[in-house]
Amino acid sequence: MMSGEEIVYVVDDDARVREALEELLTAWGLPSVGFASAADYTRFERPEGPACLILDVELPDINGLDFQQRIAGASHPPIVFLTGHGDIPSSVQAIKAGAIDFLTKPVGEDALLAAVRAGLKLDRLGRSAQAETEGLRARFQTLTPRERDVLPLVVGGLLNKQAASELGISDVTLQIHRRRIMQKMQAASLADLVRMAASLRIPVTHTRRTRRPAE
Repeated sequence: MMSGEEIVYVVDDDARVREALEELLTAWGLPSVGFASAADYTRFERPEGPACLILDVELPDINGLDFQQRIAGASHPPIVFLTGHGDIPSSVQAIKAGAIDFLTKPVGEDALLAAVRAGLKLDRLGRSAQAETEGLRARFQTLTPRERDVLPLVVGGLLNKQAASELGISDVTLQIHRRRIMQKMQAASLADLVRMAASLRIPVTHTRRTRRPAE
């Protein structure tokens, strides 16, 4: 299996169910890997690429809902629950915790495919956003300490003269820092730079601060 290829993980202790699901996924052109327990899935070295996890609720080592909570926040794919013992409280808990869907066995092929496709799409978008954020962080690391001082002032809407006054530097020096920031961050416009700062959660400065010594 090549890195970056879509994959679906199936965690169900019933071998017949796993095999049936894997055959169905293969027919849809989706590679899959089956596991009899959550522990087996956790130990598996997952390749990079969009993924979706079809998860049973009643597993031999842990309840599927508890497992969902355990891996929350970690780098695990979106979950589609598939169970033979579904109930409203469980489905509500699963969906509130971020599950794509909570399906009961026997499940219709169209409903399962729609849920899996939704999970793969969500994971693909999440990976893309993460890659973009990591790229922004890498570019931000190339800024000098003074450029990092200037950035919050610029995206906060301060005029060049105001930002220069805040830092105790000349307008010309401020403009040089601003131009270098735009270049290093690869920002096409001020609005683009503002969006980047928001993605990096950089606190913006809208008010005047104590003036620093001129550099």
